[in-house]
Amino acid sequence: MTATMTSPTAAQPFPIREGEFIAMMAAIQALQALAIDVMLPGLGLIAHDLGVDDPNQRQLVIGVFLLGGGLGSLFPGAFADRYGRRPVVLLALAVFVVMSVGCAFVRDFNAMIALRAIQGFLGGALAVVPMAVIRDRFSGDRMARAQSLIAMAFMVAPMVAPILGQVVLEFAGWRWIFGITAVLGLATLTWTWLRLPETLHPEFRQEIRPRAIAANMRVAVSNRAATGYFVGAALLQGTMFGYINSSQQLVGEALGAGTWFPAIFAWTALVMAATNFTNSRIVEAFGARRVSQTALIAFILLAGAHWVVAKSGQSLTSFVVLISLTMCMMSFIGANFGAIALQPFARLAGAAASAQSFVRMVMSAGMGMVIGQMFDGTAAPLTAAMVIAGLLTLFLVLHAEQGRLFRRLHYPGKP
Repeated sequence: MTATMTSPTAAQPFPIREGEFIAMMAAIQALQALAIDVMLPGLGLIAHDLGVDDPNQRQLVIGVFLLGGGLGSLFPGAFADRYGRRPVVLLALAVFVVMSVGCAFVRDFNAMIALRAIQGFLGGALAVVPMAVIRDRFSGDRMARAQSLIAMAFMVAPMVAPILGQVVLEFAGWRWIFGITAVLGLATLTWTWLRLPETLHPEFRQEIRPRAIAANMRVAVSNRAATGYFVGAALLQGTMFGYINSSQQLVGEALGAGTWFPAIFAWTALVMAATNFTNSRIVEAFGARRVSQTALIAFILLAGAHWVVAKSGQSLTSFVVLISLTMCMMSFIGANFGAIALQPFARLAGAAASAQSFVRMVMSAGMGMVIGQMFDGTAAPLTAAMVIAGLLTLFLVLHAEQGRLFRRLHYPGKP
């Protein structure tokens, strides 16, 4: 490995510019969002062509991918702590491409579900390893700022993907949707292979010993200051997954958006991207805790108002306005919660990212599937889940902070 591909040190600057680094991390993580959102317009056609009659069953194409990603996120961090970030993420990208090609040729719904589960499970590193790479480079509020910029770029996928899926359906069959994901995955694999250096500090390498790995993960999930944040993030993310799972039925069919559904979905993603950009500009000035805790309280109030509106009968316009505001608050929460939860684990960033991602993804994917299956033709189940998740998250944050909100902590050094 050449000198330009080794871990950066004080004497050796990072070999790629921060803008490219952020774009690359966003592209890697965005593949998972792409694998979900690009097919939303085609779920009905996929279910019909593969012989599925239950309209809620089509959600499994999304749900099992998310659940597989959660289960698969438990392992990559330990390998990334031992062998480095680069080989693990390259392998996950290769698996993503192969499974996308497999889904394009599937002829049975059960086979589709199996391939999607495998794709999610073996591609779990696409969510985990970038978090460890980011922690290798940044800490504290600067890490929260970087994650906000990455999340902003990441939001390009939910903005573009449904529209891309709709365009593909206009000119080709739904199988070409998986072909597009394979091509984009291959492009990201090539870029990462050519440009991503190894960021793991040599002195931080961990042995592959099951007891040591388990101990590291136990530390990562039992730290009081971290637990409230990544479990809270899981609860809120679960409501977002519930929205994604049922969005085509709720927005496209029940609220009558029709062919405007991809544009509406893209709009909410654009709002979240703008919020993440705003967060990146203010978080170092105000602190990740102050920003995210304020947003959490606003999230609870907005979700409560949305539940009242949903119960009394709702128009498409009121839904778009209220869900956009709620997702806006969620964007102020997500990147900051993630940075706070990983802050204590410089030497165990891979194991910590794996353990926390495992808990977050399994919880949120399971919640999302339950919320999606509760769909009754209105937004009431979704908004009620948002209120409950917000209140539970506030309790967890209060526990993590020992009852004190809006504190500002300062971190002396990078690792």
